[in-house]
Amino acid sequence: MANKRKALISVTDKSGITELAQELTSLGFEILSTGGTAKALQSAGIPVTEVSAYTGFPEIMDGRVKTLQPKIHGGLLGRRNDLKHQEQMKTLGIDPIDLLIVNLYAFEKTVAKPGCTLEEAIENIDIGGPALLRAAAKNFEDVTVLTDPADYPKVLTELKSSGNTSKATRFYLAKKVYALTHHYDEAITRYLEDVIF
Repeated sequence: MANKRKALISVTDKSGITELAQELTSLGFEILSTGGTAKALQSAGIPVTEVSAYTGFPEIMDGRVKTLQPKIHGGLLGRRNDLKHQEQMKTLGIDPIDLLIVNLYAFEKTVAKPGCTLEEAIENIDIGGPALLRAAAKNFEDVTVLTDPADYPKVLTELKSSGNTSKATRFYLAKKVYALTHHYDEAITRYLEDVIF
């Protein structure tokens, strides 16, 4: 029997995420999640597999390292139509991750707060999120990536009607990823340019 399709959810902005996860569960997705997102989904009664349980490796360094792991990135980057990729995934016990829902630490909101320290700013630079997003967007042929709650209804409609998202939708969402990560890095750069030691 084939493994369930997997959706990895790790969001700072939790708008609509409980409803989305409920719908995905009803469509047969296994939900993987981290930290606060996992707790929010579990408290809403949604079955969740924590990433640390899935990978067999704990979150470490105060949550700085949790998704930077071959089982996660291999699941996002493995090409479904590449036999070599599929053989390697099978050998290494890596399942495909079909849907990624991630938005980033609120860096701009953090640094806009009066009295924000450099240490606070640095701790709100997301590392794993952009890496996940870029991996999923690079493999848009096979992976649907969501960064914006406004796109949740469209993806759900397509999943319900055909069982998958269209290539056009996946490409549109991938482009949004690169616009987001570009803007995010620009915001970090602008902030750091004003820091003087």
